[in-house]
Amino acid sequence: MHRVSSVGNNANSNRPRKEKRLRYVLSDTDDTKHCAGINCLAVLKSSFSDGCNYLFTGSRDGTLKRWALDDDAATCSATFESHVDWVNDTVIAGDNTLVSCSSDTTLKTWNCLSDGTCTSTLRQHSDYVTCLAAAEKNTNVVASGGLGGEVFVWDIEAAVTPLSKSSDVLEDNCSNGINGSANSLSISSLRTISSSNSIAAQTAQCHGYVPICAKGHKESVYALAINDSGSLLVSGGTEKVVRVWDPRTGLKTMKLRGHTDNIRALLMDSTGRYCLSGSSDSMIRLWDLGQQRCVHSYAVHMDSVWALASTPTFSHVYSGGRDLSLYLTDLTTRESLLLCTKEHPILQLALHGDSIWVATTDSSVHRWPAEGKNPQKVFQRGGSFLAGNLSFSRARVSLEGSTPAPVYKEPIFTIPGTPAIVHYEILNNRRHVLTKDTAGSVKLWEITKGVVIEDYGQVSIPAWFTVDTRLGSLSVHLDTPQCFSAEMYSADLNITGKPEDDKVNLARETLKGLLAHWMTKRRQRLGSQASVNGDVLSGKDITTKSLTHSRIEVDVNAENDSMVYPSFEFSSVSPPSIITEGSQGGPWRKKITELDGTEDEKDFPGWVLDCVLSNKLPPRENTKCSFYLYPCEGSAVQILTQGKLSAPRILRIHKVVNYVVEKLDKPSDNANTDGTFSPGLGGRLQHLAVGDGSFRSGLKPWQKPRPSVEILCNNQVLSPDMSLATVRAYVWKKPEDLVLNYRVIQGR
Repeated sequence: MHRVSSVGNNANSNRPRKEKRLRYVLSDTDDTKHCAGINCLAVLKSSFSDGCNYLFTGSRDGTLKRWALDDDAATCSATFESHVDWVNDTVIAGDNTLVSCSSDTTLKTWNCLSDGTCTSTLRQHSDYVTCLAAAEKNTNVVASGGLGGEVFVWDIEAAVTPLSKSSDVLEDNCSNGINGSANSLSISSLRTISSSNSIAAQTAQCHGYVPICAKGHKESVYALAINDSGSLLVSGGTEKVVRVWDPRTGLKTMKLRGHTDNIRALLMDSTGRYCLSGSSDSMIRLWDLGQQRCVHSYAVHMDSVWALASTPTFSHVYSGGRDLSLYLTDLTTRESLLLCTKEHPILQLALHGDSIWVATTDSSVHRWPAEGKNPQKVFQRGGSFLAGNLSFSRARVSLEGSTPAPVYKEPIFTIPGTPAIVHYEILNNRRHVLTKDTAGSVKLWEITKGVVIEDYGQVSIPAWFTVDTRLGSLSVHLDTPQCFSAEMYSADLNITGKPEDDKVNLARETLKGLLAHWMTKRRQRLGSQASVNGDVLSGKDITTKSLTHSRIEVDVNAENDSMVYPSFEFSSVSPPSIITEGSQGGPWRKKITELDGTEDEKDFPGWVLDCVLSNKLPPRENTKCSFYLYPCEGSAVQILTQGKLSAPRILRIHKVVNYVVEKLDKPSDNANTDGTFSPGLGGRLQHLAVGDGSFRSGLKPWQKPRPSVEILCNNQVLSPDMSLATVRAYVWKKPEDLVLNYRVIQGR
């Protein structure tokens, strides 16, 4: 436990002491994946030709991970866990020291090749530490900057070297220099949590080392860069200027103006002659520090520039940012090329040979082709444009419809992460928490056990209603035609007596449930009127004959016209109230059990009566999903269809699996003429269980086992329970028609 200290003798003090908080972080996945956006990257190249290269990633989940790299794969070999907030940046100092900074206001050092144990914690910043810079040749020099406007230059070797007689110094006297003088000591190794979640007892070291403070920033610092020798440091932030420092003394040498918004990224060439800056004004600027002026401006991006990486010769720059795009720009000719577009804003780049690592606000990391050793190869593909020198010139090009096409469509490979939780609700029992992540998956957690007790999967049903609490109760709003956009299969609603792949419209069945009492009263009234007139009518005739003044004629062929399924039965003990209006009289409110059957189009909207009495729904947007179905690349399986297929958006992937199996079993049927999933075919396939043992046990000599099939999208194996709408929204994520691939799994 940490010891609590205070100034002077407080034995007789009555002031209450604020107790420390305990937090525990839950996870339902293994420890080999990040679960939040990746803020930073660092590549450690082996000094041996046959040695292993490593990628270090720092995440908003508070951890760093080390990945052992192969040509087309990456394996998590260690998790570095000690920070208690976002990891914002990381650099490699020397041969094997990893330095990280965090929103917990600390810097931490680690042995790159260790099991993930923190070796020291450096405390000097008063606010979030946002950026780091390391001198490549002067391996001990690391600079740090943060939201408090402070820039510190550290000698890492001196900072982490403990003194032998300092273990009795209390933590609060030395862990933060803000409460003392400006140069008070700020290094504390204290107790850190290793990757194995054990607490490593480390002695709190508080010795005479003080980092150099570069004073001058009045506002937040977001970016730093330093030359190889460690003799020149540049910084930028919300003041919109590039400040140049001598890191050996902390003295400011110049200030460069030109950007009109926050500076978010900085690069320096190895000599310290040139500097590149990226800004929220969407511009990249090249500065000649010898001449103390901007020599080139590059209008490449449509939005904030957040990440820069240069070739070793500083001849080309890779840039990314808020516009989701990665560009390559020739700093001499001003030629620029769109390499790829992402689904998330780009936060940091790391060049690695002929490829580039891209970190985004997503938890996955992607490796893209870059031709870093010879970038002119990429320009030979064509499609380049000339970068303007004013930000509005790039916007004008976009408005004219001449946005360039990306050179690369897919990354070389991806290090996958797990979706981050973005919404939560604490339930009333105060043990359960309902969460939703970035992939749309909804889960129910039991926090007293730290486990997921229910996984509701991903939400693929369109938003067909809205709610408010203005009246102190839950009010549900239905608007046409949007409310009729949601459908589910009867099997998913546990409706018996209907084929499992019959589609059920949620709004229509909800309206039938709401107006069930009204329908009953209406039939009774029509029946009593017929009796008075001496007519004897059947039940169907009763529902067929409506009032002469009604605009609605009941469709006598509508199946289950008035049947209310159990999933849509409303309580008669606490019935809801309806608030609506018809063609006359204005809005009204009444409980559903108080409706007497006399209400008609003067009281109800016409579309409600159309739905309830005739099962007629308004025209809706296309509820079909178009897609292509191809074998996986390199697969020897025959091609089932060459054309586009169409199926309901709610179609489950297991139906696609069954479709593939059916086609593989009947090669003569492979020609698909209409390109649709016919109900008959779906009906035949719904009883097939792909990979079921029944296909292998009890087979006659002339029978062959059915194949086991997987369906993939974007190289991701799809769950059989996913719908086409879910795949399109959360896996495909593109406006073009969905592309699915299938493959036969051997040995199942």
